[in-house]
Amino acid sequence: MRNRFQKILATLATAATIALPAAGASAQDVIKVGILHSLSGTMAISETTLKDVMLMLIEEQNKKGGLLGKKLEAVVVDPASNWPLFAEKARELLTKDKVAATFGCWTSVSRKSVLPVFEELNGILFYPVQYEGEESSRNIFYTGAAPNQQAIPAVDYLMENEGVERWVLEGTDYVYPRTTNKILEAYLKAKGVKDEDISVNYTPFGHSDWQTRVADIKKFGSAGKKTAVVSTINGDANVPFYKELANQGIKATDIPVVAFSVGEEELAGIDTKPLVGHLAAWNYFQSVDTAENNDFIAKWKAFTRNDKRVTNDPMEAHVIGFSMWVKAVEKAGSTDPDAVIDALIGVSVPNLSGGYSTMMPNHHITKPVLIGEIQEDGQFSVVSQTPGLVVGDEWSDYLDGSKDLIADWRAPLSCGNFNVKTGKCGGQGPVAQ
Repeated sequence: MRNRFQKILATLATAATIALPAAGASAQDVIKVGILHSLSGTMAISETTLKDVMLMLIEEQNKKGGLLGKKLEAVVVDPASNWPLFAEKARELLTKDKVAATFGCWTSVSRKSVLPVFEELNGILFYPVQYEGEESSRNIFYTGAAPNQQAIPAVDYLMENEGVERWVLEGTDYVYPRTTNKILEAYLKAKGVKDEDISVNYTPFGHSDWQTRVADIKKFGSAGKKTAVVSTINGDANVPFYKELANQGIKATDIPVVAFSVGEEELAGIDTKPLVGHLAAWNYFQSVDTAENNDFIAKWKAFTRNDKRVTNDPMEAHVIGFSMWVKAVEKAGSTDPDAVIDALIGVSVPNLSGGYSTMMPNHHITKPVLIGEIQEDGQFSVVSQTPGLVVGDEWSDYLDGSKDLIADWRAPLSCGNFNVKTGKCGGQGPVAQ
């Protein structure tokens, strides 16, 4: 296992080096931290940088003296964009490596693959990416955005500022885009949008031939009503999608695209000049001008020894989640999962946009919502930001099976889907906890 681990590091690690225990240190002298991100396959374009930022955070914490008097040791695995392999690797991290916490996953299908493993073995997972909601697990802490912290504010922005009346909901074919678009369809119809003004389409992971689909989008947008694309396309399929938009002359002034899974990292490999003005909705952008963010960017470039490496929203989510975990472990005086899970609720730490994010009883955090326009340099200019922080809503108010559900993991409720009408836990809803 040790040789295999060294081989993975030699092959996949960037200039950054993993934080390992000091020579001669015993297993009792270290706290192991799992890093469960795809370093190969279709999602590597997005997830590799999350592995790197975790190595940086662990190295920084070790320079501060570690945690509870012990050094932190990163255990890096590559689930290779293979959803069943995520579960297998998660089980290895918990049973063989005995990690105290795991930071990982990007797609919702990978998170749902590992969820039963973390619940069965009572592990802790910090999940750093925007997702569809409709879930709250005692063993998962959701540091990415729920739909009310990204998708719905993005639609509101397009309605109010762009006068959009026709909607293309374009996504990759898996649970996050399908559930998010189900919520958005219900929301749009509640706002008076008609069925014929909503087009929904899904393509596989890694989809590359966008010519026909983009032509269909162009045709749908020629009906005399302002049209926008709400994109839940994930992974490397974004590169040919945006290239085809440019090829067919679709400009942001004609049919703006607002993306939920495209940030600075994904744009790093694209000629962004034809994409200027298209949008993304996140809770953080590299261009945010705060002292905290400027300090983080400087540390990131120094750690990677690369001035061209960018930062992005899921990286900030890991910064927040890691800080919360460290604070909760110190508060509990232990890495015991039950003690840390209880201690995490109510923990507040600085975010990079200015202010503090708090872990709420539903295991979601408070976040600002930002809308950014793509610039020629691959960065985003913030065109809209909520005046304060938004509390993540784990159960959608717009779905019949969810609107009566809440999650609260504090005693005595300790429930992920408590039905406020029936007064019962787990009685109704798409996901039973």
